[in-house]
Amino acid sequence: MEQDQNSLAIFENFKIRRLYDEKKEAWYFSVIDIVAALTEQLDFKKAQSYWTTLKNRLKKEGSQLVTNCDKLKMMSADGKFYKTDVADVETILRLVQLVPSKKAEPIKLWLAKVGYERMQEITFSVIARPQAVAIL
Repeated sequence: MEQDQNSLAIFENFKIRRLYDEKKEAWYFSVIDIVAALTEQLDFKKAQSYWTTLKNRLKKEGSQLVTNCDKLKMMSADGKFYKTDVADVETILRLVQLVPSKKAEPIKLWLAKVGYERMQEITFSVIARPQAVAIL
């Protein structure tokens, strides 16, 4: 996977690690960061434990959601890079439906905003890019 942009996005008080794949033209978000925001869990280890438990339950049920998650290296709080479960927006939206949370709707709206902002960036770069002029 060619990684173009590795950045943080903020949802309320939560830092959500994300990565943009230029080839696939898709954002990938840290699943644990999304789970932390959904469960309003500031303790990373507790959010990680919640995701591990949910992931195991989903595997037992034969859910494709876990299969749709990838592992990519993302920077952690200690500044080091570790392989982290990530998912694209479609998979994250499915995950949001599985976690009982009053933050579900706000996160859906936030994800839509992130997608819109990326579309704006792409549109701006196409407009700002000099066009080749054919001389006849």
